Amino acid sequence: MEKEKGSKGGCCGWFLVFIVAAAIVIGLVVAFRSKFHHSDSDKPEPVPGPPGAIVTKYSDSLKLAMQFFDVQKSGKLKDNKISWRGDSALDDGKEAKLDLSKGMYDAGDNMKFGFPLAFTATVLSWAILEYGDQMAAVKQLQPAQENLKWITDFLINAHPKDNVLYIQVGDPEVDHKCWNRPEDMTEKRPLTQVNVSTPGTEVAAETAAAMAAASLVFKSSDSTYSSMLLKHAKQLFDFADKHRGSYSENIPEVATYYNSTGYGDELLWAASWLYHATKDSTYLEFVNDNGKEFANFGSPTWFSWDNKLAGTQVLLSRVNLFSSKDISSSANSGLQTYRQTAEAVMCGLLPKSPTATSSRTDGGLIWVSDWNALQHPVAAAFLAVIYSDYMLSSRTARISCDGHSYKPSDLRKFAVSQADYVLGDNPMKLSYLVGYGDKFPQFVHHRGASIPADAKTGCEDGFKWLNSSKPNPNVAVGALVGGPFLNETFIDDRNNSMQTEPSTYNTALVVGLLSGLVTSSSVVPSFT
Repeated sequence: MEKEKGSKGGCCGWFLVFIVAAAIVIGLVVAFRSKFHHSDSDKPEPVPGPPGAIVTKYSDSLKLAMQFFDVQKSGKLKDNKISWRGDSALDDGKEAKLDLSKGMYDAGDNMKFGFPLAFTATVLSWAILEYGDQMAAVKQLQPAQENLKWITDFLINAHPKDNVLYIQVGDPEVDHKCWNRPEDMTEKRPLTQVNVSTPGTEVAAETAAAMAAASLVFKSSDSTYSSMLLKHAKQLFDFADKHRGSYSENIPEVATYYNSTGYGDELLWAASWLYHATKDSTYLEFVNDNGKEFANFGSPTWFSWDNKLAGTQVLLSRVNLFSSKDISSSANSGLQTYRQTAEAVMCGLLPKSPTATSSRTDGGLIWVSDWNALQHPVAAAFLAVIYSDYMLSSRTARISCDGHSYKPSDLRKFAVSQADYVLGDNPMKLSYLVGYGDKFPQFVHHRGASIPADAKTGCEDGFKWLNSSKPNPNVAVGALVGGPFLNETFIDDRNNSMQTEPSTYNTALVVGLLSGLVTSSSVVPSFT
């Protein structure tokens, strides 16, 4: 009996040893997987095929967001889809014997600011080039192309000579003293230009980027128009580069509304787009030669109308990931530095990354600024979904963030979180995209939306509509308003322009983001 007991005790002891050993092994595995963010192998995630199942909420919201471009159109409207909008600003540009009637109004005002408008065109072009097949799957590709052309038609006419670019239509001081529909404007609409004696490198370079990117969009459908855009892009880049100077220093009055913090990022951005449009290696040489001075390597930045560095780094990563065999080893080495900074940007966005930015609300929204708070999270999410798709299509398994590893699906999950927050998954349970969901802003800071279409108002007596306690009579469908404060509150008041004013460039960013999420698809290795 004693011997039998001893035998049982021995078995029990060995069993305990086995349990402890197993626990240690499991602990090590868990620690290892935690260290590398539950990635069990270096096997890349599968590449999506052609557009797959449509995600209804992104399809519905994309269709709405696209309509805000129609809300913002200036000029003689064709096939007008917005019942309360009509022809406006038909004489814009006449003092210079130019037709500047097209283009789009900047925000809730009646100004045309060339700097953010060109950024709108560049971002919309990028969205079409990356996600045109996904837009087409929900019948939004043609509207996107038409809206883009409405802007580029204006930009072409705004560039009548090699070294002359008209960058503003209207006087913001006068415009902001009026509250009237664009259809009823009677105030003067002066023109502002940059030229050799008054250079504006950032606005000329951004317009070059817009023209180059758009030339790729129209290359197969309208080769003549595409060639014209590319010609303008090259001229504008040369002008921007050879006659360097900040437009907001040379024309101080523009600084009140769209002050530039520097032009180096726009030069890199424009050269990057010109490389994609031409495959001319001199543009790659430019970004590599000027990277040390302008690229801020190793320091992630926010993508916006003023700072194009993060966008440039992602765009040049595309070349490094897809076309490294086609370029010299020295050029590729330079691009690798851009890609490393792009990955640092991505690491800053991933909420569980060791280098994650703390600039976000308790609800997880990236938050940088009181004014137009949604610009930065939407722009960041747009870049994240693009980079995620670059990784998938190039069979890049993961990125490393301070020793922790993350997959493309992690970046997409972040992008989804920002999009869903915008669409109502937030503490206010409010959709910040006008027209989407059951609850969205009713007092959008927007002249045309706030004034009944049949009202007869002049410059000053229209302010009664700004100060009215009634909701807007017209829905600014698809408008992405400024957004919440850091504490995630939102005051729906027409006079609260900080939170309730939409902007055209925000729409380009949210259209890009939603197009990337509406369904799954691989990105093309080359735009040409």
